Order: sequence, then structure tokens, then C-alpha cells
Amino acid sequence: MSDKSQVHSVQIEVAVVLGRCRMPMQQLLRMGRGAVIPLDTKESDQLWILAAGHPIARGEITIQGDRLCITVTDPADVHEFNAAA
Repeated sequence: MSDKSQVHSVQIEVAVVLGRCRMPMQQLLRMGRGAVIPLDTKESDQLWILAAGHPIARGEITIQGDRLCITVTDPADVHEFNAAA
């Protein structure tokens, strides 16, 4: 088995961060269906793409038919990601 085939079989969790918010736990627990959580981003801001919890790229939301998709636009700046935390 070659090294390439082993790499292709590895699975990793990918997450997309649209924005962040700080709020008291009490407020979060009172939220119900339809509640809105304000994020620290604007509609035009890029989102973060994480692999195994680490920022790897920036991207933007695109719509293809009835699917919500992410288009990768730039590599991630880890320092910028950590500064926003």
C-alpha cells in the first residue's frame, strides 16, 4: 500500500465558523425555537474553515440550486483567528 492511499483513507472533521457571540448561559437556556443569536460578523465577512478544530482556510457562502455551499477563498491566518476568540 502506498503512502498516498493511506492519506486518502484518513477522515477528519471539517467545521465552518460563521461568527461568534458571548452571552450569559441563562440567556442561552431561555432561547426557544426561532430565537436569533447575534454574531460578531457582517454579511460581507468571510467565514472560517476549520479542520480538526484548527483554522485552515477562509471562505464565503454560495448557493448552488437548493444547497448551501462554501467556496474557499484564502488560506487561514492562525494569528487572526486566535485574536478574534
